[in-house]
Amino acid sequence: MISELGNRDINEDFARTATRDTLSCYVLADGLGGHGRGEVASEMAVEAVISLFEEKGELSAEFLAEAFEKAQAALLAKQAELRAFSDLKTTLTVLICDETSAIWGYIGDSRLYVFHRNKDVLRTLDHSVPQMLVNAREIKEKDIRLHPDRNCLLRVMGIPWEGKKYEISDVRPLSKCQAFLLCSDGFWECITEKEMCRHLKKTKTAQDWMALMLADVKKNGSGMTMDNHTAIAVRI
Repeated sequence: MISELGNRDINEDFARTATRDTLSCYVLADGLGGHGRGEVASEMAVEAVISLFEEKGELSAEFLAEAFEKAQAALLAKQAELRAFSDLKTTLTVLICDETSAIWGYIGDSRLYVFHRNKDVLRTLDHSVPQMLVNAREIKEKDIRLHPDRNCLLRVMGIPWEGKKYEISDVRPLSKCQAFLLCSDGFWECITEKEMCRHLKKTKTAQDWMALMLADVKKNGSGMTMDNHTAIAVRI
């Protein structure tokens, strides 16, 4: 797991991991700086999920839904306490694994990638304007990274919902999962899926894989105003 400042004054990303019996939980959030208190929002959301996981975590859609709802309630309560209703917005991505299976949920544009046989076989689809344009076939997938509206999110934590806005996967067998990568946009904007896969193939551990990816993120982001970049690499 890495979380770095980039060229920003404050790191508004936050990530944690936890274990409970045979379960592992990985959580990452990216606070929305333009809305104020992004660093508070990301930490609150992650800690709410971790707290619930340590209390009664399980590998199920029902648990993930409860975790997202608890994090959302915590953010809305803090907004009311501070009378700062335009503040405390964040993305949230959660992965839970046991010895045989995995499940995940997310909201926003912090991604989860699934890899199998050194290839990226799945990624979560951003809740963003550029992703919507890709879905409508108005731009190509590769255009998301440099799109002028790439920071315009359609769904986040900390905005009152009418019905759930987060998405939860089906349970996936680990036999089809070689590795996972959870990452904020400051990370995935500066590295391609091809580079992720090439480094995965060359390494044996999550630490070595992350080190090579992080080197590419810093190289590709050199000369730019680098955002906070946070990621969790998981190898099965």
